[in-house]
Amino acid sequence: MVETAVVALVRCGSYDEGEVYRSVKEAIGLIGGWGAFLEPGESILLKPNLLRKAAPSEAVTTHPSILKAVAVSLQEEGYGNLSYGDSPGGGAMEPVARAAGLVQVAEEIGLPAADFSQSSVVASEGVNFTFCRGALEADAIVNLPKMKTHQLERITGAVKNMYGCIQGAQKAAGHTQYPDAISFAGMLAKLQRALKPRLHIMDGVVAMEGNGPASGDPVNMNVILASADPYALDQVYCRLIALDPSLVPTNQYKPGDEPIIRTPQGDIHWKDALHAYGNKDFRVDRSGGDESNVPVKYRVLRRIQKRPVILKDRCQGCGVCVESCPLSGEALKMEEQYPVYDYNICIRCFCCQEMCPHKAIEPRQPMVGRMLAGRWASHP
Repeated sequence: MVETAVVALVRCGSYDEGEVYRSVKEAIGLIGGWGAFLEPGESILLKPNLLRKAAPSEAVTTHPSILKAVAVSLQEEGYGNLSYGDSPGGGAMEPVARAAGLVQVAEEIGLPAADFSQSSVVASEGVNFTFCRGALEADAIVNLPKMKTHQLERITGAVKNMYGCIQGAQKAAGHTQYPDAISFAGMLAKLQRALKPRLHIMDGVVAMEGNGPASGDPVNMNVILASADPYALDQVYCRLIALDPSLVPTNQYKPGDEPIIRTPQGDIHWKDALHAYGNKDFRVDRSGGDESNVPVKYRVLRRIQKRPVILKDRCQGCGVCVESCPLSGEALKMEEQYPVYDYNICIRCFCCQEMCPHKAIEPRQPMVGRMLAGRWASHP
């Protein structure tokens, strides 16, 4: 029998350090306190979301006040062997963490950076994961995801954030091996079981809606969520934005019943959580017939699929999208001053859209795709 998971849900109205600290402490207290998940002598990795260079105000990365609150709270409870780290999609961790304000906070509180520059291959459940050394050497991982939308998986939350433990250069290769939302979600489930993160604390104070995970718009959600179960946390995240959790491929790996939502006022039903804490107008793909959730083998008409489109009025011709493409030079290449797609080759992983620093790539589905998507999604 699978035990019903508990997800703490607390308000946090701003990134004021005192308010964030109190909210994090309250959330952890609701699910049993740090001692329910961690031992004081363990080496503990705090794993934020560091997708690419972005200021904290852009809502692309985990806010520095979240990292600080978690680290300080742990330090006060006697957890002295802490570090932080993530592997961004392109380049080294330090410049991305500095742009996000994490380096400054870490230096202030004496929190060292883990080694995310070196990696080792670990075979697990038929997958060869190239894990960063900082993730492998930690006794325990505390995952600090950011509440954002995602073009492949609809949302990026606790489950998806752990992909940052894969060495950056290998992330694109993962998309070529698992080129659709379902197969990619299955790989993420195996990654979770391989690394076994102990705890997940989501930064939902300011989330990202729309064209996430890097080109969307910041929106106030004013919440922090915490759970030992990443799937349950993501399921509650879905409830808070009026998104059917079953539409998110990673959620199909969540066993058990609807999670218990625990607030400072007591346990509440998800409908009450949506009413009291959520945002039903949050901009996320709620369509029931998104063919990106269908295994590649069923996609006989590639022209119906949602695909990345260059917005030429925003594109600066920097070439970051081409560099981040798993099939660079084939599916995406520079022609004169703009990148050009070959949609017959493009696998629709949206790595280009994630890494574009100018918000110049947008997912769009051709009209015929919108008409037929429901049929593909219900294919047996």
